[in-house]
Amino acid sequence: MATAQVALWVVVVLVALAIIFDFMNGFHDAANSIATVVSTGVLRPGQAVVFAAFFNLIAVFVFHLSVAATIGKGIAQPEVVDVHVVFGALVGAISWNLVTWYYGIPSSSSHALIGGIVGAVIAKAGAGALIAGGIWKTVAFIFVSPLLGFLLGSLMMIAVAWLFRQSTPSRIDGWFRRLQLVSAGAYSLGHGGNDAQKTIGIIWMLLIATGYSAADAADPPLWTIVTCYTAISLGTMFGGWRIVKTMGQKITKLKPVGGFCAETGGALTLFLATALGIPVSTTHTITGAIVGVGSTQRASAVRWGVAGNIVWAWVLTIPASAFVAAIAYWVGMQVL
Repeated sequence: MATAQVALWVVVVLVALAIIFDFMNGFHDAANSIATVVSTGVLRPGQAVVFAAFFNLIAVFVFHLSVAATIGKGIAQPEVVDVHVVFGALVGAISWNLVTWYYGIPSSSSHALIGGIVGAVIAKAGAGALIAGGIWKTVAFIFVSPLLGFLLGSLMMIAVAWLFRQSTPSRIDGWFRRLQLVSAGAYSLGHGGNDAQKTIGIIWMLLIATGYSAADAADPPLWTIVTCYTAISLGTMFGGWRIVKTMGQKITKLKPVGGFCAETGGALTLFLATALGIPVSTTHTITGAIVGVGSTQRASAVRWGVAGNIVWAWVLTIPASAFVAAIAYWVGMQVL
């Protein structure tokens, strides 16, 4: 009985830590959903975060839990996962999120979590305990998602410029100020659909490892789904204003038509990845789309130095969070 009580206590603490990560994910990545709509002046910041949070939440009714299944069962061998691995993964991910938030760097909460899992699992059982397929498709989309966002964003910008070539700038601005509400809602929907499922996945991983969920269950418990979607929505409502400034103003100057094209290209990328069960970075996706839109005007419209700093953060996210997670795994062995 004592062992069961201790195990339950540990599980409750780790679930709470996962929910904190989920809240921080929404807080950290709010910029991805609202930076363009704020920087173009379509919505005020307070309106934008409530708008984005609403679409984060209703994504629970739209997307299948494919990404949660990838995180919960597709990154590490289930028999290797225990409370210490989950603790290490969450501490690694949260630590990297705090560092990048403080410096206003739009890094990936998703890849911080993946890096955390990888680091903790390697610390316990070596690289052989990882599932190569799940790792490689996630790593591949570090490059695919921003490139696809870039391609779709730039193509949409070119198509819109051609379709509305006879219209006056003031008329175009008026139309796309309204249309950007649609694109921002779609992007927030994709953000909630992909990112909330990552925390659902790690809680599911924990519940399977501790025997609170069957390993052959088709879906995670309902309470994890409701809790995680709610937590990421609340995080989005608080917003990450440092990162909003970088995403909305420092990479390139956007007008409503550019914001619409960037958000729509990013949303299409997220919908595709979520349907395929691939945990992608909403940060990478929208950054690629913003750069794609800016580059259609002229190369100098993009502040490539800022974009380059962001890319370095992408490169460092998985190894940095993995390193912290490995240390946290050892600490967890002593205290849990």
